[in-house]
Amino acid sequence: MTDLVPSFEIRARAAEAAMRDVFPATPLQRNVLLSERFGADIYLKREDLSPVRSYKIRGALNAMRKQPDQDLFVAASAGNHAQGVAFMCKQMGKQGVIFMPVTTPQQKIQKTQMFGGEHVKIHLVGDYFDICLAAAQEWCANNGGHFLSPFDDDDVIEGQASIAVEIEEQLGRAPDHVILPVGGGGMSSGVVTYFNERTHCVLVEPAGGACLRAALMAHQPVALDTVDTFVDGAAVGRIGDKPFELLKDTHISDTIAISEDRVCNTIVEMLNLEGIVLEPAGALAIEAVEDIHAYLRGKTVVCLTSGGNFDFERLPEVKERAQRYAGLKKYFILRLPQRPGALKDFLELLGPEDNITRFEYMKKSARNFGSVLIGIETNAPGHFVQLSARLEDAGMTFTDITNDDTMAQFVI
Repeated sequence: MTDLVPSFEIRARAAEAAMRDVFPATPLQRNVLLSERFGADIYLKREDLSPVRSYKIRGALNAMRKQPDQDLFVAASAGNHAQGVAFMCKQMGKQGVIFMPVTTPQQKIQKTQMFGGEHVKIHLVGDYFDICLAAAQEWCANNGGHFLSPFDDDDVIEGQASIAVEIEEQLGRAPDHVILPVGGGGMSSGVVTYFNERTHCVLVEPAGGACLRAALMAHQPVALDTVDTFVDGAAVGRIGDKPFELLKDTHISDTIAISEDRVCNTIVEMLNLEGIVLEPAGALAIEAVEDIHAYLRGKTVVCLTSGGNFDFERLPEVKERAQRYAGLKKYFILRLPQRPGALKDFLELLGPEDNITRFEYMKKSARNFGSVLIGIETNAPGHFVQLSARLEDAGMTFTDITNDDTMAQFVI
């Protein structure tokens, strides 16, 4: 008996064709910097160049086109899905009610309102996406409308898979490897399902929101105890049920968790050397190449730059975190004698490339020593090894608090 339900590949191709009524295919660009560094043909699939600067417009477009009689759509989003839904509400003449976490970068809130105009209303609820999601679902249950999940929806997954269709058409074949960021799993499950066994897919998560890895180890979706919201486009506490059903056979070795500071390293490099603006989630796939470059050599690799909605007010923090990860900036608590000339003695121990970026000291009248918080930048990690040796030889007491999260929250 013939299967009357079109295959996933056919549905993904139909979704990709529907995209062309709204926006052109996003570029697939060979990146010379990465290709030469790792000895592979590395391409960037530039979803940061879509009309809403992320791939989320695809899922929204595909799901909404399949609800032609629906006039009201309700969504929850940390930013990018919200912009996709808002854009399509205006494009299709629909109304949208969009819930976003209070912690969403202001740039994403403003762009959502700009894309949707009078067609959308925005509610800011909760510090985390999962709280925001529950509020949106409750509102929809009480007020009506079609709830449009950012990832746990068959039509959304199908729409995101249009990325894979474009990659294959632009490259002329399926690539050897595709590296994909993972949040709730909608896009990654769609791309993995489309390529099936033709392409090896590597799935990358932020270390502070590795919900896919947690689900694979538990053999079912589980809620993380805590979520670091820095990589806001992928900071999800529980992978979607539908995406997990498509990803449940993924081997744990094909997943990578990247620290939030490492992500900053790629954001800064891509901005400075390539002029590419990436949000934290958009940098995940590129940063992961370092971890698996040994088996990428000589192969064709596609990294998905999933979004470029970056609020430049965050740039100082991103630069700071990138320097700390690279070992070019450290913070110390220095125990300094309370006597004339003590500071001068310390300064003479600094190397020619060591630059003080922060200095806080309060003299204690009843003590022989006072504490100094000091931040130092240099141009090579080895300089800190030399500085530490000089401080120890001089008999100075100091504590490196650079990677002490508790201390950093209060003093850095």
